Amino acid sequence: MLNRYFSPIFYASLLLSAAGCDRVQEATENAIADTQISDPSFCQFAAGSCRKTLDGVELQLAISPVDAPSERPLQLSLMASEPITEVQVRLEGRDMFMGIIPVKLEQVSGTQYSADVIYGSCSSGYMVWSAFVSFDYRGKMHTLVFDFLADNDA
Repeated sequence: MLNRYFSPIFYASLLLSAAGCDRVQEATENAIADTQISDPSFCQFAAGSCRKTLDGVELQLAISPVDAPSERPLQLSLMASEPITEVQVRLEGRDMFMGIIPVKLEQVSGTQYSADVIYGSCSSGYMVWSAFVSFDYRGKMHTLVFDFLADNDA
């Protein structure tokens, strides 16, 4: 007798919970879309180089293509307002561990550096990368962090 009533109740609750998952997923996707648009701390390479200043040195970071696509070759450019030495760059996932990607910089001029880089994609559809730029200026080591959104169609 119990099995006769249990099966329809079980299937009905399963259907209702699945419908709820769709709403939760939709709300999550909407929140991610809002974050992508409204987070002013991210570099917006489509608007130009991302600029940060530390101890009197301005660094400009640019990535091409400007939408920073995953799993495709990218050109990373770094320019300093003053001559700096021991320049190193590494990429790391900001919110999710995706490994540490060392970037092999080539000095183009006294204050300009360039590198080719590629990074993986994230199944969530929302991946923020952090570019850690370390350098020596006047005998003191510094690090600046540039956050950017991969696959940024904004």
